[in-house]
Amino acid sequence: MTEQKRKIRIHPSWLNPLISEFQAPYMLQLRNFLEEEAKNNKIIYPPMSEVFSAFNLTHFEDVKVVIIGQDPYHGPNQAHGLCFSVLPPTPPPPSLVNIYKELQSDLGITPADHGLLIPWAEQGVFMINAILTVEKGNPLSHKGKGWEQFTDKVIDILNKEKENLVFLLWGSPAQQKAAKVDTQKHLVLKAPHPSPLAAHRGFFGCEHFSKCNEYLKAHGKEEIDWKLPSLNSLKKS
Repeated sequence: MTEQKRKIRIHPSWLNPLISEFQAPYMLQLRNFLEEEAKNNKIIYPPMSEVFSAFNLTHFEDVKVVIIGQDPYHGPNQAHGLCFSVLPPTPPPPSLVNIYKELQSDLGITPADHGLLIPWAEQGVFMINAILTVEKGNPLSHKGKGWEQFTDKVIDILNKEKENLVFLLWGSPAQQKAAKVDTQKHLVLKAPHPSPLAAHRGFFGCEHFSKCNEYLKAHGKEEIDWKLPSLNSLKKS
């Protein structure tokens, strides 16, 4: 795990607000757990170098929108540290397909031909899972190991130290995770999860993307361009 440890990086803008968390006993226990998993030849997703991708792609001062997922995808070539996002050539998973459908209904945006959401992250959309790692083929396998405490603190810091954020909370777990967000300071939009099992209960038609941009504009912030570049454009950049 020594080599893996060296690869773990988090952008300096997050270090000051989170330094006490990284020094907390629960975080040491979490590191020890991940080290043991590696010693036992468990395959962990995302790769250690991408565990904090959400933090590295969206710096603390740039956060405008928060999307909360549950835990990473547990298949090969999927998870890379942003909730709902997958690495090409993996096709968009069903929940992301439904997110694209709502984008098209809400803003007329043609669904992307890939599932890579990095362009959103680079505009200030902070896409974080409640649990940041998972064992291959074993969903929620890292539940209760410490990540939830860490991400609770992340959300608490965003709530207290930032103003006029937009929280897009899809599904009960995300809504419970951000239950203490101050709705006087931030816009909190709730809808069922975009999974095929729940999307028809109110995710479709929620118009969260347009409502998000209206709020950002009203508070003097640049709107999010939700239209993703084509896969060919991403390959060229």
